[in-house]
Amino acid sequence: MISPSWLILLPWLALTAHTAVNATLLRRLPKSTEPDIYDMVDESPGDVPPPGAGERSGVSEQSGWGEQSGRGEQSGGADRSGSLVTERIAVLLPLRNEADRVRPCLEALLAQRGVADLTIHVLDDGSTDGTAEVVREIAGDRVRLITGADLPPGWLGKPYACHQLAQAAGNADILSFVDADVVLEPDALARAATLLRRIGVTLLSPYPGIVGAGALVQPLLQWSWLTFLPLRAMERSPRPSLAAAGGQWLIVDAEGYRRSGGHAGVRTEILEDIELARAVKRSGGRIALADGSPAATCRMYDSWHDLTNGYTKSLWASFGSPVAAGFVVVLLLLLYALPPAAALGLAVTGAHVGALLALCAYLLGVLGRVVAAAATGTKPWPSALAHPIAIVVFAWLIARSFRLRHRGRLFWRGRRL
Repeated sequence: MISPSWLILLPWLALTAHTAVNATLLRRLPKSTEPDIYDMVDESPGDVPPPGAGERSGVSEQSGWGEQSGRGEQSGGADRSGSLVTERIAVLLPLRNEADRVRPCLEALLAQRGVADLTIHVLDDGSTDGTAEVVREIAGDRVRLITGADLPPGWLGKPYACHQLAQAAGNADILSFVDADVVLEPDALARAATLLRRIGVTLLSPYPGIVGAGALVQPLLQWSWLTFLPLRAMERSPRPSLAAAGGQWLIVDAEGYRRSGGHAGVRTEILEDIELARAVKRSGGRIALADGSPAATCRMYDSWHDLTNGYTKSLWASFGSPVAAGFVVVLLLLLYALPPAAALGLAVTGAHVGALLALCAYLLGVLGRVVAAAATGTKPWPSALAHPIAIVVFAWLIARSFRLRHRGRLFWRGRRL
């Protein structure tokens, strides 16, 4: 019979089990070599397209890839035997002082295949480092290069840049917002557009694989989604509060984007990606997360200094208030930072059963991190073993974010936030 003392592990067991379940439910981009993947339609409960979604979705009917789906729409597709995604896709790339890092992103966009009607719109948002010249050198007239207008009162920089790009996209059916630090595989856009239409959502967030600095802290985002967020419930629920998205790469139905108010409706938001997802829900649309790591990588930060500044500028906006942030921080510290310290302390004092329980709690936390890493294309070792340290660092970053915001000392790309 199990001792009642072991029941103390139930919270860790439940959270780790939830992570594992979500890891199996996480949406995956279709493989370009998967037979007939572009004729498949997910008919799971709640997978009904929002109003206006997929009105022009389709693929070329060469080689039988243009089969009508059971909902009277054509499913999107990627290149195979000459078949193409036939919807008009506009790639929207906002840039501000990205001369040193835009080349891999832009070259990858120019190499996209499997999309019959693809336009690339690049906006130079007041760069002072020659970003526009680099774009011209790489792409010439193969992209539409836009000089961004001066930032009007009441807007933050990225929402305004994305707003201008969306306006320039004209009659595109699908909008793909991409950051300069994202590098797409050649069939990434076709695969993402296919999944968007197949599952009938308005906004799809295929989170890229993260490379570069921050192996300890950066995987916490994907881990937190899989550990605490009910993925399928988020897709089905109309509640705007139940939303998540990563702005590095977003795929959006153009009509649904306009119906939501677009970036004009989130003009003051630091976390414009999450707020856009919430706006989509408020307007009757649906959202979904996907593992984008097989099709995209993102080098967000090259140094600890950059990572610290990047997280500091926006973490405060992830919580409704300092009180809510404090509650979350305390909970995370109790669940994931305390157990290894408690295990050591209890072992020293001779409380071996308690030490074993604390050790098991720590190992369950590590297991959850490993499962999340495996599901999202992240290298789990050795950073998973330092998960408690990652939580402590994350707590410090949250406190730093609130402190600097209170002092009015948050800046990004030379602009005060």
